[in-house]
Amino acid sequence: MRCSVWMIAPLLALSVQGAGAQPAGNQALDEKQLLGMRLFNQSCRVCHTKPQMTSPVYGPELSQISAGGQDAVMRDVISNGTPRMPGFKYHFEPVQIEAIVAYLKTIPAPPPSAQAGPAR
Repeated sequence: MRCSVWMIAPLLALSVQGAGAQPAGNQALDEKQLLGMRLFNQSCRVCHTKPQMTSPVYGPELSQISAGGQDAVMRDVISNGTPRMPGFKYHFEPVQIEAIVAYLKTIPAPPPSAQAGPAR
């Protein structure tokens, strides 16, 4: 029994860690995008993904269409923040911010919210 628990635990950890902000399809990430994914998981995931189905999301769900899909706007928001989000220009080097943007560009846009009302 112990042997099977040790074999299953890493698989469960990988499946939970991979939830949320996922690259499109089976797209392989390059080194820059992988760095961006690691930095996103360390500093952004807590607010921009749901840790549990019943948990709220504190910031908007991020994807390739965030900030209008414009890399420069994404870099600016990550660097300088917004009224509700801290800036990370003193936490990350510019190359790291570029890596986060590269990673975000691999995440497909979320489906339209079921809670959104009809268009008027």
